[in-house]
Amino acid sequence: MIAHIHGRPVLVGERWVVIDVGGIGYQVQVTQPALQLLAHTTEPVKLFTYMAVREDAITLYGFMHQSELEMFRILLGVSGIGPQIAMNLLSQIGIEDFVMAILNEDEKALTRISGIGTKSAKRLILELRDKMKKVSETMVAGDVGRASPVVHDAVSALISLGFAEKESRDAVSAAALLMKTPTVQDLIKAALVKMKER
Repeated sequence: MIAHIHGRPVLVGERWVVIDVGGIGYQVQVTQPALQLLAHTTEPVKLFTYMAVREDAITLYGFMHQSELEMFRILLGVSGIGPQIAMNLLSQIGIEDFVMAILNEDEKALTRISGIGTKSAKRLILELRDKMKKVSETMVAGDVGRASPVVHDAVSALISLGFAEKESRDAVSAAALLMKTPTVQDLIKAALVKMKER
């Protein structure tokens, strides 16, 4: 199982990107937001991956953030939802919006996603309601939660600087509550200030 790959994007297609890892090109299916980012960079990137093995193909699905990969896996557990519909879903709706649509039983929000009809929307709500309650509990109240990629990246950056995970997560979460749409840099700066105060 390939858990992640790290390399340079060298070729971009309609739904995929080729990542050069030590001279070997891995073709990875990615979401539309990831594709737009990767199309404009030649810098090395890390993608969290899911490898699907079928009789006629081995396909790698790649995600910029661990939270997206976790949501992809949850979606694949829903009957009638395959990898392509799951990728469509993650391309067209943010994780927080999806979680809220499930919890609020908002079929209209779900049927706006291509490949999701009324039946699929009902099935998603029925099968994922309990799981999404658990996911929402990991989100901090406010616009930005722990499941947010921005928060996740800020916490990871602080840990790589040598701070403890719990201290980093608490400081970033507290900083996120005070900001509407923070960048990773905003959160890191604010979290460092909070940690100095302690």
